[in-house]
Amino acid sequence: MNKMLVAYFSASGVTKGVAEKLASAIGADLFEIVPEEPYTEEDLDWMDKSSRSTLEMSDKSSRPEIASRVDDMSAYSHVFVGFPIWWYREPSIIDTFMESYNFEGITVIPFCTSGGSGIGQSDDNMRALAPAAKVAVGKRFSANASAKELGDWAKGVM
Repeated sequence: MNKMLVAYFSASGVTKGVAEKLASAIGADLFEIVPEEPYTEEDLDWMDKSSRSTLEMSDKSSRPEIASRVDDMSAYSHVFVGFPIWWYREPSIIDTFMESYNFEGITVIPFCTSGGSGIGQSDDNMRALAPAAKVAVGKRFSANASAKELGDWAKGVM
């Protein structure tokens, strides 16, 4: 079994673009992690201490609902999980995703998008959320990462 999935959450479209290039470069299925309640522009205003994203990220137990599920996670040997960096870590909706599946026997490979912040403690957080998974060291990509760069990285971590 060597079937791959690229699952991603994208608030602004940047992570979506990187995820699409990655999936195409490695021949993986693509799954968008869509919140049950979509984020508005106001929700994403990180400067507003009362915005939805700020409140979620301030509460480590926050688990925003996801609108749909991957049909058969056990069909995949490798799952790349992409997200924008929020407050130096993965958004809470990624925590929901990680806790929603049994990743036993699956290699989870995080990747993030950010203008400058690194992946932070996201790898460690994801290991704690899915202890049955083998979670690889993740990587940050800029919005303009090329399909070749993404494919070469993916082949190197699998």
